[in-house]
Amino acid sequence: MTTNVISLVSIGAHPTSGRPRRAEQDARAVELGLQMAGDKLQVLHAGNIAEPTLRSYLGMGLPQLHVLEQPAGSDALPVLSEYLRDAGAQVVLAGSQAETGEGSGMLPFLLAEQLGWPLIVGLAQVESIDGGIAHVLQALPRGQRRRLKVRLPFLATVDNAAPKPRQSAYGPAQRGELAAHEVEVQEDELFTGAVLQPAKPRPKRLKVIKAKSGADRMKAATAKASGGGGQILKDLSPQAGAEAILKLLVEEGVVR
Repeated sequence: MTTNVISLVSIGAHPTSGRPRRAEQDARAVELGLQMAGDKLQVLHAGNIAEPTLRSYLGMGLPQLHVLEQPAGSDALPVLSEYLRDAGAQVVLAGSQAETGEGSGMLPFLLAEQLGWPLIVGLAQVESIDGGIAHVLQALPRGQRRRLKVRLPFLATVDNAAPKPRQSAYGPAQRGELAAHEVEVQEDELFTGAVLQPAKPRPKRLKVIKAKSGADRMKAATAKASGGGGQILKDLSPQAGAEAILKLLVEEGVVR
């Protein structure tokens, strides 16, 4: 039995120039969907069908991309949930956060709540699907992985732990079809009434250096920060070194 997999995509922005591009995490969602469903994968976008960037997703080898046509400032949540219900989706993949617009990362959570589906955050790999149960790997901090069992249908977000997306080719991008769907447009009042501004990194608090002379202040400012923990192991036998490494892996929860 073929699993109905749908990947949600949005319009990204280059981090330096700000020019439109395919969103990095959404492209990883498409790559993971292609590995699961091949050419049976459906890719869905809510927005303007005339956006040229959409063809960069088609360039990944997709024959078709479905677009729920709505103008800027519209609420994508109701139209996406209605489409996914009618399409009989079993697995829905999405990036964890958009690169344009609000970029709040709340859409997958709100969508899963409306559909009544479980949500997996940080999906790294789908190992198998059998009998309506999916065995998946969830990415955890510091490179750790956790195996989960989840019942279909479910929604999952992917980040940089998911497979790296393949390059977009010009030929398939031009041959692919953009399929338009008419939907009932609903204005996103929260978004249209908000003031958007570029995100800026928070300033780091400077450490106050108490020193009497300029030389002491310069020495304190340029001193190399020392590690807060750990130990240096020298002249150990291979057996002792292996035991020390194993102990650390057990403490960090990598090995049980």
